[in-house]
Amino acid sequence: MVSGSPGAGKSTVARALLQRFALGLHLPVDDLRDFVVSGHAPPRLDHPPEAARQFWLARTAAAHTARLYADAGFVVAVDDVLWPADLGLFTPHWAGLDVRPVLLAPGLAVAHERNATRTTKAYDTRTLVPLIDALHPQMPPDAYREAGWAVVDSARLSAEETVDALLALDWPRPA
Repeated sequence: MVSGSPGAGKSTVARALLQRFALGLHLPVDDLRDFVVSGHAPPRLDHPPEAARQFWLARTAAAHTARLYADAGFVVAVDDVLWPADLGLFTPHWAGLDVRPVLLAPGLAVAHERNATRTTKAYDTRTLVPLIDALHPQMPPDAYREAGWAVVDSARLSAEETVDALLALDWPRPA
C-alpha cells in the first residue's frame, strides 16, 4: 500500500518497486476511478457524496483485485491518497497477506515540482495544486508512523533510490 499526496511519486515508485519482482501488479486507485465513463466525480476539497462513493467503489475494487492477484503469487502495490485509518477498508479483504503500508513524504515543494512536470495524467495537473496544498498539513508523517506505516522522505531520492529505501526497511506492522 503506497500513499502520499498528489505528486509524491506513488505510481512511479510502485511501478519501479514491482519491476524488482518476477510477478508484480500495480493498482492505482485513480486509474480505477478513471474507468467511469459518465458521471465521473473528480476529487475535491469539499468531498461531495458522489466523489466519496466513487472513491469507496474504486478502493473496494482495488482490495478485491489485489487479493485475487496476491493469491495467484503476484506482489501487488495499491496506490492512493490514503490516511492511516483508510487501511481498514482494505484489511478485511487481505487477511493472511503480508501488507506493508508506506507513506511517501517528499515535502510540499517537491510534490508541487513533481506534479508540475509529470505527463502521465490526461488532465491539466495544475488543477491539483490547491489539493496538494490542502492535503499536505493533513498528512503528518508522525500520524502514519504511530499507526504502523513506514514513512520514506523521498525528496532527494530518485524512484530507484526510493525503492532501495523501501526494500531496506524493517517494516512496521499496522496497529
